[in-house]
Parts: sequence; structure tokens; C-alpha cells
Amino acid sequence: MSIVTEFNDYRQRMNEKIMAADNKVIKRFFNLDTNTYQDGALDVKTKELLGLACSMVLRCDDCIKYHLGKCYEEKVSEEEIYELFAIANLIGGSIVIPHFRRAVEYWEALKEETVTPPPVHPHAV
Repeated sequence: MSIVTEFNDYRQRMNEKIMAADNKVIKRFFNLDTNTYQDGALDVKTKELLGLACSMVLRCDDCIKYHLGKCYEEKVSEEEIYELFAIANLIGGSIVIPHFRRAVEYWEALKEETVTPPPVHPHAV
């Protein structure tokens, strides 16, 4: 199982458990997070890049993985992601470097998981 699949499966499984507890405050907090990252004055891509930079500086590997996945979905380019990494390392200092390494590993895994559809057989109907 890849690190991307493992992370996403765990996150989904635990979020389902958390939501099943039916705690109003927790549900509202999760909803606030969801609403914050929707299009507004800033587009989703920009918000995800901001979330990623903040997560790197705060050194939260789970948050970094989550925002990397969202950045990948938003078609953030390799050049953009490395500029963001540079900013996060500059702001956060050398203590961010281990998280940066894991972020690069996860980014590479995201790219590897991009599945291209199999070619259609010319005789398929």
C-alpha cells in the first residue's frame, strides 16, 4: 500500500468515527475548515498553497500531506510547489527541513499514483 493510500484510508476511517460521535462542536469545527478552503476572494488553489505553507511552518506532517494532496488536485505545478517549499523553509527555519523531506516524498508519491487509463483495445465496442 502506498503512503498516499495509507494516509487517505486512515484519514477517512478516523473521520467517519469522529463524525459518528455526533458532537455538535466537532462537526461545526470540521465544517468551518471545509468552508474556509472554498472559493472566495482567494481561489481554492491559493488557499491550499497557504494551508500547505502554514502546515510546514507549524510542522504538522498530517496537515502537510492533506494540503499536498489538495494542491495536487488543484494542478499546482512542480515549480510552484518548490517555490512554496522554499518560502516555508525560509519562514520556518532549519527545523522545517525534516518535514520538507517528507513533503517531497509525499509529493513524489502523489505523482506516481496518477493512473493513466489503460489504452482502449481497437476492437472494443
